[in-house]
Amino acid sequence: MTEFDAVPRTADGTDLSRVHLVGAGGAGMNAIARILADRGLDVSGSDAKGSHVLTGLSVRGVRTAVGHRAENLDLIEGGPTAVVVSSAIRPDNPEVVEARRRGIPIVRRAVALAALMTDHRSVCVAGTHGKTSTTSMLTVALQNAGLDPSFAIGGELNESGAGAHHGSGDIFVAEADESDGSFLAFTPHGAIVTNLEPDHLDHHGTAEAYAAVFDQFVERIAPGGFLVAGVDDPGVQALLERVRSSGPGQPRIVGYGRGENADVRLGPSAVDGHHTAADLTLPDGTVIRLQLAVPGEHMMLNAAGALTAGVLLGVDSDTMAQGLARYTGVRRRFEFKGRAGEVVVYDDYAHHPTEVRAQLQAARSIVPADGRLVVVFQPHLYSRTLTFAAEFGAALGLADVAVVLDVYGAREDPQPGVTGALVAERIDGAQVVYEPSLGAAPDTVAGLVRPGDVVVTMGAGDVTMLGPRLLDLLTDGSGAG
Repeated sequence: MTEFDAVPRTADGTDLSRVHLVGAGGAGMNAIARILADRGLDVSGSDAKGSHVLTGLSVRGVRTAVGHRAENLDLIEGGPTAVVVSSAIRPDNPEVVEARRRGIPIVRRAVALAALMTDHRSVCVAGTHGKTSTTSMLTVALQNAGLDPSFAIGGELNESGAGAHHGSGDIFVAEADESDGSFLAFTPHGAIVTNLEPDHLDHHGTAEAYAAVFDQFVERIAPGGFLVAGVDDPGVQALLERVRSSGPGQPRIVGYGRGENADVRLGPSAVDGHHTAADLTLPDGTVIRLQLAVPGEHMMLNAAGALTAGVLLGVDSDTMAQGLARYTGVRRRFEFKGRAGEVVVYDDYAHHPTEVRAQLQAARSIVPADGRLVVVFQPHLYSRTLTFAAEFGAALGLADVAVVLDVYGAREDPQPGVTGALVAERIDGAQVVYEPSLGAAPDTVAGLVRPGDVVVTMGAGDVTMLGPRLLDLLTDGSGAG
C-alpha cells in the first residue's frame, strides 16, 4: 500500500475503515463516499430519494439504500466504524439515532474530509462566492500539468463528470464550506479566500461572527503554508488587516485582483461570446495571457486565484494558464442545457445576491441584440430570503424578465409571510412574474419567452429541473412564438 492507501483516521482517532454516510446523495457527502471507495474501504450510504449520484456510487461498490432507516447501518458486514453526517441531517434522523444507540461514532462531513487530506499538500478554497468554480479551475489546471491531485468539489466537473477523485499525487484540492463553520476541521497547506460578505446568518447570527470564522480558518493554515486572497473584496481586505496584525506565524500572503494592491494583477477583460481573455501580471513583472472558455468577469478573478495557488504549489505560470484555458465549467455553474429554436437555456446555482448579480452580468454578454435575458429565480432558505429580499430584487432587476418562484426551504421550516413574493415585489427595471407553483413554472416561462431570448434558471434548489421541461415545451411549439 502507498501512504495514501492507509486507513484514514480522524483527529480524535476514529477509524474510517467502514463508513456509513447519511445523505450520501449530496455533493459533499458523495465526494467522501467516492474517495473512500476508491481507497478500497467498505462504504455504505443512504439518501431520502434515488438519484444518478446514488447509482454512480453503487457502480463504485458503495452499498446504497433509498430512504432513512435504522437497518441501513447493517449494509456493511460487521456494521460501520463511523457514521458520517452533514449539517443538513437532523439529530432525529433514524440512522443517527441508531448510531447513538449502538455507540458508533458520529463524524461530521468536514472532519471525515480532513482525515482524507492527511499526508497531502492540501489546498482549501473558501469564500462566500466562487468556491466551486475556483476549486474546479485549480483542479483542472493541475491535471493538465500532468499531476494527479485528489479533489473534493461541491459540483461535477464538465471534463470528468465527477466532483471527487482519489489521486496518486500528494496534492489534495478541496472546497471549504463556511456555512456552518465546519471548515475549521481543516489544517491546509494552502488556502484561497475568494471574497467575504455576510451569508449563512441563520447559523452564524451576525456579520461579525461570520467574518470571525474566516479569521479562525486562516489561523489553521499549516506553518510554512500560504494564503491566496482576493484583495478587490472589502471583506478580504479587512480579513488581511486582522491577519497581519495578529503577530508572528502568519502564512505567506499573495493577493490577486484588479486593483493596484494586488500582487497578481488582472488587466481589462476582452469578451467574445463564451470566451474571456485578460493579461495577468505576476509579482516579478511577467505578463501572461489568461484565456477562459467560460464568460464573466468573476470567472476571470477565480482563474487568477487558481493560477496563483498553482504557482505556489510549484507549477509554472504558463502551464497553469494553458490548463485553465481547457476548463469548460462545472455542472450548474452557467451550465448550457440546450437550445429550442432561437431560445437558449442555461442553469446556474447562484443563490446569494452578489452571485445573482455577477452571473446575470455575465449572461448579458451573450444575449443577442434582438433578444432578452430571462431569469427564473428560486429563493433558497427562508432566512436568506428574509435577510436579502431587497438585494435579490436589485440583482434580478438586471434581467429583462424575472420569474420568481416560491422559496426552496431545504433544511429550514417555513416562516410565516416569507415567500418568493418578498423578492418579486422588490424587483425594479424588469418585467416581473411571481409563479409560486414549481409545477406550473415551465408553462409560465414558455408563454413568456420569444425568439432570441436567453433563459437562465437560477437557485440552489430544485429549479434545476425546469430547464429540460422548458426545452421540451418550446420544441413542441408551446411558446417562443
